[in-house]
Amino acid sequence: MVAIPKEKAIEMLEGLIHQVDSLKRGVALSEAHTRWMTNVFTTTDQIFGRASTIYSSLKRLTWRKEGSFAIDRYAYDTTDINEIVKIIHHEAYLEQLDTAKGLLKAGIDEINNFGIDSVYKSPDTSKYAGEIIQIINLAETKLRKIIRDKPTAEKEVQEKFEDLLIAAEIKYLREQERIVYSSKTYQPDFSFPEISAVLEIKLCDKDGRDKTIIAEINDDILAYGTKYPNIVFLVYDVGIIRDVNKFKDDIEAQKGVIVLVIKH
Repeated sequence: MVAIPKEKAIEMLEGLIHQVDSLKRGVALSEAHTRWMTNVFTTTDQIFGRASTIYSSLKRLTWRKEGSFAIDRYAYDTTDINEIVKIIHHEAYLEQLDTAKGLLKAGIDEINNFGIDSVYKSPDTSKYAGEIIQIINLAETKLRKIIRDKPTAEKEVQEKFEDLLIAAEIKYLREQERIVYSSKTYQPDFSFPEISAVLEIKLCDKDGRDKTIIAEINDDILAYGTKYPNIVFLVYDVGIIRDVNKFKDDIEAQKGVIVLVIKH
């Protein structure tokens, strides 16, 4: 928890609220909207915590019309279905901006009513620790043993790791979640919704790949962090990474991020 004075917290929230009207002149997931969204999540995480109603309600906003919906062609100036769908999604975006504005105002009310020291809600991660440790142990103690030949594709490592998850009877989703961030869609290799965790596998198999993996990981953290507080990166290395600690220390300095380097 980052200690933020009451006046500063309210000032930060009011600043985000004041930006909403200008965002209505743009579109969902534009550069301005993405930047604002990131600032909203960071600010509300710091002030209210990820277990708070304010933060979790903001996270549920999709910025588009969800589910199936009927289209009344005569209610719009165009008969082009694609254009009508675009209009409907934009209308949902505008409505959700108002919802976000209301939530941020409610956050200010909460601070004023209960005090800045009482609004932070820390998630109870202790109940997840055992499961996350079990997943890490599988990677560290079992994965190398079941990969006999040097892998040439990440999919080979993913499949072997999935075998371990199945054998350990750990519930997971494989490449089934999609997280939209900065107008780009990210798909974690493995997600564990019940323990609020994701795991991404990287194969370091050629010179220079270690540097591109670091860039990929930093990119993934920004996206996955909008939904999951626990992010594990499993890097299967075939002899490229010389200094493991140097490779992972800066990455692991980020909250909730774990890097596992498994040597072939």
